[in-house]
Amino acid sequence: MDYIILDLEWNQCPEGKSAEIAKLPFEIIEIGAVRLDENFQESGRFREVVKPQVYRRLHYKTREIVSLRAIDFEHARTFPEVIADFLAWCGGDASFCTWGPADLTELQRNLAYHSIPSPFSFPLLYFDIQKIFSIVFEEEKCRHSLEYAVDFLKIPKNIPFHSALSDAHYTALIMQNLTPQQVQKNSSVDYYHTPRNRKQEFYLNYEDYTKFVSKPFSSKNQAIRDRVVASTVCHRCQEAAQKKIRWFPVGSRNYLCLAYCEDHGYLKGKIRLRKSQDSRYYAIKTMKLISPDEAREIREKRECAKLKRRMRGGPGEEKISSIS
Repeated sequence: MDYIILDLEWNQCPEGKSAEIAKLPFEIIEIGAVRLDENFQESGRFREVVKPQVYRRLHYKTREIVSLRAIDFEHARTFPEVIADFLAWCGGDASFCTWGPADLTELQRNLAYHSIPSPFSFPLLYFDIQKIFSIVFEEEKCRHSLEYAVDFLKIPKNIPFHSALSDAHYTALIMQNLTPQQVQKNSSVDYYHTPRNRKQEFYLNYEDYTKFVSKPFSSKNQAIRDRVVASTVCHRCQEAAQKKIRWFPVGSRNYLCLAYCEDHGYLKGKIRLRKSQDSRYYAIKTMKLISPDEAREIREKRECAKLKRRMRGGPGEEKISSIS
């Protein structure tokens, strides 16, 4: 199996957000990629500038960051032409790797805008090297810049950043400082396409937690009250875990709960509600085994949340603070 390390550069509406096309906030203007084999050895490169068809002038932020200028687009091909060659170059059995979660989402958005069928499977799993770098080298999920990681690993900075191929090149070098096992066990899921119905909902089982992605709902309340969304299951034995603290809101779209498995101990449940492409809400739920000290922290957060509601005098929030 090959790995395609992908990086994109894109432009946005130079007249500002009020004039942008909602279905295409970011138009791809450069595609860069490096191919690694199963041993993380480089076996190919792809790079092409893409002629903009929607936002033909470069936004000032794009000009500040990206090295491309108007002359670079004079003989460039359009997105449908370039993407056909790029996908053919990728082949049908490659896993995608990116620095951060945005590139594959914007690639799919550009495909949809040009009415090009998506070649990606559902759900689309990929490897976010930015996330994996933090997990492996810093034991946390904070996000660092590409240059930070290059400096951290003492990788020589022989070419400038902020071109699609150079950033893909640096991401590949960072990946070569990881092992295949470290990469494979930390996959991510892209949320551009989400389940359309109950049959398409899916679970992902990781080493120390499970992730569930739900169908869409018309409102946040409907989503958080759904029996499948609200259920708590131990990721180790797949048995129902008893709720010790029912789901309570933390912010406007996040919820926490505390559950207990007789065989494996405390579990932290977290639900994030996000908007789908059609502006409905879907849930991303994770269940993770935690220590008694971490369980105590959730109890303290629950008490804090109750106190804040009392101080605000918000009966409406109290109604959704104890969901089964």
